[in-house]
Amino acid sequence: MGPALQRLAVRGATGLRDILYPQTCALCDARVEEAYALCPSCWAETPFISGAACDLCGTSLPGAGDGAPNRCDDCLTFARPWDEGRAVLSYGGAGRRMVLALKHGDRTELAETAARWMLRRSRDLVDQHTVFVPVPIHRWRLLKRRYNQSALIARSLARLTDGRFAPQALARTRPTPSQDHKGTRDRFENVSGAITAGGDPVTDCHVALVDDVMTSGATLAACAEALNAAGARRITALMLARVAKDG
Repeated sequence: MGPALQRLAVRGATGLRDILYPQTCALCDARVEEAYALCPSCWAETPFISGAACDLCGTSLPGAGDGAPNRCDDCLTFARPWDEGRAVLSYGGAGRRMVLALKHGDRTELAETAARWMLRRSRDLVDQHTVFVPVPIHRWRLLKRRYNQSALIARSLARLTDGRFAPQALARTRPTPSQDHKGTRDRFENVSGAITAGGDPVTDCHVALVDDVMTSGATLAACAEALNAAGARRITALMLARVAKDG
C-alpha cells in the first residue's frame, strides 16, 4: 500500500472511530473536537486561574501578573514548607463538580484531564527529572474509595513528562477525620503527625507534590515537611483546584 492509500486508510479508521466512539466533553455528554476538552458551556462555567496568582498556593490574585513574586495573604501568614505552587482552577462552578466527580463519583478518567491541565499550568516547573508524589490517603479510606485520586493524577503527570512516579514516597500513618467544615487551626492539628516518609526515596530530588484540591494547605504542609525530612531538594506543590478565601 502506497503512502497516499495509507493516509486514506488512517483517515477512514479515524472517521469510523469518531462515529462509534465520539469525543465528548470532560464534564458532560456534549460532542467536542478533541479529547480532554470542554464544551463551550462547561468552559464558561469552569473558573480557570489565569493572570496574577500566588507563587506558593496558586490562588488567583488581582491584576494581570507582571512576573514579579506574588504572595496571597494566607501565604504571608502561614509558613509554607514547599518552594512554589500552581493551581489550575478555583474551587467553584464546574471546577468543584470536576473535583467531586473524580474524588467521590468514580470518574477516574478525569485524572488524565486533570493531569494535562496541570502540566499545561506548570510546564516551566516540571520535567523528566521530577519525582511525582501524591498526597497519601490512609489504607482504610483507600479500601473504601478503591483509589487515591491524587495518585491517579500524579501517575498521569509522570507518564506525560517521563518523570518518576513515587506513590510510596509518603504514608499516612493514622486515619484522620475529614477536613470538611474545620477551621484552619483544627485542620493543621488534624493532620499533625499523620504523614511520614515512605519507601520511595526522594533524597536530593525535585519533588512535585500532587493533590486534587487545597483549602488551608494543612495536608500539603504535613506532606512537604515529611518530604523535606526525607531529603527532598525542592518541592513544587501542584493542585487541580484551590479553594479561595471568602471576601
